Amino acid sequence: MPTIPAVSPPCPAPEAVFRAQGLGKTYQTGAVAVRALHDVNLQIVRGEFVVLLGASGSGKSTLLNILGGLDVPTTGEVWFADHRLTGASEAELTDYRREHVGFVFQFYNLIPSLTVRENVALVTDIAPHPMAIDEAIAMVGLTPRQHHFPAQLSGGEQQRVAIARAIVKRPEVLLCDEPTGALDYQTGKMVLEVIARINAELGTTAVVITHNAAIAAMADRVVYLGDGTIQRVERNAHRVSPSELSW
Repeated sequence: MPTIPAVSPPCPAPEAVFRAQGLGKTYQTGAVAVRALHDVNLQIVRGEFVVLLGASGSGKSTLLNILGGLDVPTTGEVWFADHRLTGASEAELTDYRREHVGFVFQFYNLIPSLTVRENVALVTDIAPHPMAIDEAIAMVGLTPRQHHFPAQLSGGEQQRVAIARAIVKRPEVLLCDEPTGALDYQTGKMVLEVIARINAELGTTAVVITHNAAIAAMADRVVYLGDGTIQRVERNAHRVSPSELSW
Protein backbone atom coordinates (compact mmCIF):
# COMPACT_ATOMS: atom_id res chain seq x y z
CA MET A 1 0.00 0.00 0.00
CA PRO A 2 1.58 3.34 -0.98
CA THR A 3 2.65 5.65 1.82
CA ILE A 4 0.56 8.77 2.01
CA PRO A 5 2.81 11.76 2.60
CA ALA A 6 2.08 13.74 5.71
CA VAL A 7 0.51 17.11 5.06
CA SER A 8 1.02 19.94 7.49
CA PRO A 9 -2.21 21.64 8.52
CA PRO A 10 -2.64 25.12 7.09
CA CYS A 11 -1.37 27.92 9.27
CA PRO A 12 -4.24 29.82 10.85
CA ALA A 13 -4.82 33.29 9.44
CA PRO A 14 -3.45 36.08 11.65
CA GLU A 15 -6.08 37.47 13.98
CA ALA A 16 -7.30 40.93 13.05
CA VAL A 17 -7.08 43.27 16.02
CA PHE A 18 -8.57 46.21 14.05
CA ARG A 19 -10.94 46.20 11.09
CA ALA A 20 -12.13 49.46 9.55
CA GLN A 21 -14.60 49.48 6.68
CA GLY A 22 -15.74 52.55 4.76
CA LEU A 23 -14.55 54.80 7.57
CA GLY A 24 -15.29 58.50 7.23
CA LYS A 25 -15.11 61.48 9.55
CA THR A 26 -16.43 64.98 8.92
CA TYR A 27 -16.08 67.83 11.41
CA GLN A 28 -18.56 70.68 11.31
CA THR A 29 -17.02 74.08 12.04
CA GLY A 30 -19.82 76.60 11.90
CA ALA A 31 -21.17 76.46 8.34
CA VAL A 32 -18.02 74.73 7.07
CA ALA A 33 -17.75 70.93 6.87
CA VAL A 34 -14.18 69.61 7.04
CA ARG A 35 -13.69 66.06 5.79
CA ALA A 36 -10.87 64.47 7.79
CA LEU A 37 -11.33 60.87 6.59
CA HIS A 38 -13.08 59.35 3.58
CA ASP A 39 -13.74 55.68 2.74
CA VAL A 40 -10.86 54.24 4.77
CA ASN A 41 -10.56 50.44 4.70
CA LEU A 42 -7.86 48.95 6.89
CA GLN A 43 -7.05 45.76 8.77
CA ILE A 44 -4.31 45.46 11.40
CA VAL A 45 -3.37 42.04 12.74
CA ARG A 46 -2.33 41.14 16.25
CA GLY A 47 1.34 41.73 17.03
CA GLU A 48 1.91 43.88 13.95
CA PHE A 49 3.96 47.08 13.91
CA VAL A 50 2.24 49.60 11.64
CA VAL A 51 3.35 53.12 10.78
CA LEU A 52 0.75 55.67 9.62
CA LEU A 53 2.69 58.08 7.44
CA GLY A 54 1.51 61.36 5.99
CA ALA A 55 1.75 65.12 6.08
CA SER A 56 -0.07 67.29 8.59
CA GLY A 57 -3.80 67.21 7.84
CA SER A 58 -3.67 63.84 6.06
CA GLY A 59 -6.03 62.18 8.56
CA LYS A 60 -3.49 60.22 10.61
CA SER A 61 -4.51 61.47 14.05
CA THR A 62 -8.21 61.22 13.27
CA LEU A 63 -7.79 57.58 12.26
CA LEU A 64 -5.71 56.80 15.35
CA ASN A 65 -8.25 58.50 17.62
CA ILE A 66 -11.08 56.45 16.12
CA LEU A 67 -9.12 53.20 16.53
CA GLY A 68 -8.42 54.18 20.14
CA GLY A 69 -12.03 55.02 20.97
CA LEU A 70 -11.25 58.72 21.53
CA ASP A 71 -13.40 59.74 18.56
CA VAL A 72 -16.24 58.20 16.58
CA PRO A 73 -16.60 58.01 12.80
CA THR A 74 -19.29 59.81 10.84
CA THR A 75 -19.65 56.88 8.43
CA GLY A 76 -18.46 53.30 8.22
CA GLU A 77 -17.62 50.73 10.86
CA VAL A 78 -14.64 49.91 13.05
CA TRP A 79 -14.07 46.74 15.06
CA PHE A 80 -11.56 45.84 17.76
CA ALA A 81 -11.23 42.03 17.61
CA ASP A 82 -14.87 40.89 17.94
CA HIS A 83 -16.04 44.14 19.58
CA ARG A 84 -17.87 46.61 17.37
CA LEU A 85 -16.72 50.10 18.38
CA THR A 86 -19.11 51.87 16.04
CA GLY A 87 -22.23 52.68 18.00
CA ALA A 88 -20.67 51.84 21.37
CA SER A 89 -21.74 54.02 24.28
CA GLU A 90 -19.29 56.41 25.94
CA ALA A 91 -19.13 54.08 28.95
CA GLU A 92 -18.30 51.15 26.68
CA LEU A 93 -15.60 53.16 24.91
CA THR A 94 -14.16 54.16 28.29
CA ASP A 95 -13.95 50.50 29.31
CA TYR A 96 -12.37 49.67 25.95
CA ARG A 97 -9.68 52.33 26.36
CA ARG A 98 -9.03 51.33 29.97
CA GLU A 99 -8.71 47.60 29.33
CA HIS A 100 -7.20 47.29 25.86
CA VAL A 101 -5.39 50.45 24.70
CA GLY A 102 -2.22 52.27 25.70
CA PHE A 103 -1.71 55.80 24.35
CA VAL A 104 1.54 57.70 23.81
CA PHE A 105 1.31 61.27 22.58
CA GLN A 106 3.83 63.84 21.37
CA PHE A 107 3.56 65.67 24.69
CA TYR A 108 4.01 63.55 27.76
CA ASN A 109 1.10 64.63 29.99
CA LEU A 110 2.88 63.61 33.17
CA ILE A 111 1.74 64.88 36.55
CA PRO A 112 4.61 67.18 37.66
CA SER A 113 4.07 66.69 41.39
CA LEU A 114 4.44 62.89 41.11
CA THR A 115 7.63 60.86 40.70
CA VAL A 116 8.27 58.52 37.77
CA ARG A 117 7.07 55.59 39.85
CA GLU A 118 3.96 57.42 41.03
CA ASN A 119 3.04 58.53 37.48
CA VAL A 120 3.24 54.92 36.30
CA ALA A 121 1.45 53.56 39.37
CA LEU A 122 -1.60 55.75 38.74
CA VAL A 123 -2.70 53.57 35.83
CA THR A 124 -2.52 50.33 37.80
CA ASP A 125 -5.50 51.43 39.86
CA ILE A 126 -7.81 51.22 36.83
CA ALA A 127 -6.23 48.26 35.00
CA PRO A 128 -7.68 44.79 35.56
CA HIS A 129 -4.38 42.89 35.17
CA PRO A 130 -1.45 45.34 35.43
CA MET A 131 2.17 44.27 35.28
CA ALA A 132 4.47 45.05 38.18
CA ILE A 133 5.40 48.74 38.28
CA ASP A 134 9.09 47.82 38.56
CA GLU A 135 8.81 45.71 35.40
CA ALA A 136 7.26 48.53 33.35
CA ILE A 137 9.87 51.03 34.53
CA ALA A 138 12.69 48.58 33.82
CA MET A 139 11.40 47.94 30.28
CA VAL A 140 11.91 51.61 29.43
CA GLY A 141 15.30 51.75 31.17
CA LEU A 142 14.37 54.16 33.96
CA THR A 143 14.89 52.12 37.11
CA PRO A 144 17.67 54.46 38.36
CA ARG A 145 15.38 57.46 37.80
CA GLN A 146 12.14 56.09 39.26
CA HIS A 147 12.10 58.45 42.24
CA HIS A 148 12.76 61.57 40.18
CA PHE A 149 10.10 64.12 39.25
CA PRO A 150 9.34 65.02 35.59
CA ALA A 151 11.16 68.36 35.89
CA GLN A 152 14.33 66.43 36.74
CA LEU A 153 14.14 64.35 33.54
CA SER A 154 15.09 65.02 29.94
CA GLY A 155 12.42 65.07 27.24
CA GLY A 156 13.31 61.56 26.14
CA GLU A 157 13.14 60.27 29.70
CA GLN A 158 9.72 61.88 30.17
CA GLN A 159 8.51 60.22 26.98
CA ARG A 160 9.77 56.87 28.27
CA VAL A 161 7.80 57.45 31.48
CA ALA A 162 4.72 58.02 29.30
CA ILE A 163 5.41 54.73 27.53
CA ALA A 164 5.82 52.88 30.85
CA ARG A 165 2.52 54.37 32.00
CA ALA A 166 0.90 53.16 28.78
CA ILE A 167 2.20 49.59 28.96
CA VAL A 168 1.91 48.91 32.70
CA LYS A 169 -1.74 47.92 32.23
CA ARG A 170 -0.72 45.31 29.61
CA PRO A 171 -2.65 46.82 26.70
CA GLU A 172 -3.24 44.74 23.62
CA VAL A 173 -2.48 47.75 21.40
CA LEU A 174 -0.12 50.70 21.80
CA LEU A 175 -1.19 53.78 19.83
CA CYS A 176 1.52 56.42 19.43
CA ASP A 177 0.86 59.86 17.97
CA GLU A 178 4.16 61.48 16.88
CA PRO A 179 6.05 60.02 19.88
CA THR A 180 9.35 61.51 18.69
CA GLY A 181 7.94 64.82 17.44
CA ALA A 182 9.28 66.89 20.35
CA LEU A 183 12.61 65.07 20.63
CA ASP A 184 16.03 65.41 19.08
CA TYR A 185 17.48 62.80 16.74
CA GLN A 186 19.32 60.58 19.24
CA THR A 187 16.62 60.79 21.90
CA GLY A 188 13.93 60.03 19.33
CA LYS A 189 15.76 56.89 18.25
CA MET A 190 15.98 55.77 21.88
CA VAL A 191 12.21 56.15 22.29
CA LEU A 192 11.61 54.19 19.07
CA GLU A 193 13.86 51.42 20.43
CA VAL A 194 11.60 51.16 23.48
CA ILE A 195 8.44 50.94 21.35
CA ALA A 196 10.04 48.28 19.10
CA ARG A 197 11.09 46.28 22.15
CA ILE A 198 7.57 46.31 23.60
CA ASN A 199 6.18 45.17 20.25
CA ALA A 200 8.73 42.34 19.98
CA GLU A 201 8.88 41.13 23.60
CA LEU A 202 5.28 41.59 24.72
CA GLY A 203 3.63 40.99 21.34
CA THR A 204 1.81 44.31 21.70
CA THR A 205 0.30 45.58 18.47
CA ALA A 206 1.91 48.97 17.79
CA VAL A 207 0.51 51.73 15.58
CA VAL A 208 2.75 54.77 15.26
CA ILE A 209 1.84 58.06 13.58
CA THR A 210 4.65 60.06 12.02
CA HIS A 211 5.40 62.51 9.24
CA ASN A 212 9.02 61.29 9.26
CA ALA A 213 9.42 58.89 6.32
CA ALA A 214 12.62 57.39 7.77
CA ILE A 215 10.68 55.82 10.66
CA ALA A 216 8.65 53.76 8.17
CA ALA A 217 11.58 51.35 7.72
CA MET A 218 11.10 49.89 11.22
CA ALA A 219 7.49 48.81 10.56
CA ASP A 220 5.94 45.61 9.27
CA ARG A 221 3.62 47.71 7.14
CA VAL A 222 3.42 51.37 6.21
CA VAL A 223 0.05 53.00 5.56
CA TYR A 224 0.39 56.20 3.51
CA LEU A 225 -2.38 58.72 4.08
CA GLY A 226 -3.20 61.87 2.15
CA ASP A 227 -6.29 64.09 1.99
CA GLY A 228 -8.12 61.82 4.42
CA THR A 229 -7.72 58.62 2.39
CA ILE A 230 -5.28 55.72 2.28
CA GLN A 231 -3.08 56.33 -0.74
CA ARG A 232 -1.25 53.01 -0.57
CA VAL A 233 -0.04 50.33 1.83
CA GLU A 234 3.45 48.85 1.63
CA ARG A 235 4.96 45.88 3.47
CA ASN A 236 8.62 46.00 4.41
CA ALA A 237 10.51 42.87 3.42
CA HIS A 238 12.90 43.57 6.31
CA ARG A 239 12.31 45.60 9.45
CA VAL A 240 15.15 47.97 10.26
CA SER A 241 16.24 48.46 13.86
CA PRO A 242 15.69 52.01 15.13
CA SER A 243 19.45 52.23 15.73
CA GLU A 244 19.93 51.92 11.95
CA LEU A 245 17.56 54.78 11.12
CA SER A 246 18.83 58.15 10.00
CA TRP A 247 17.04 61.39 9.18
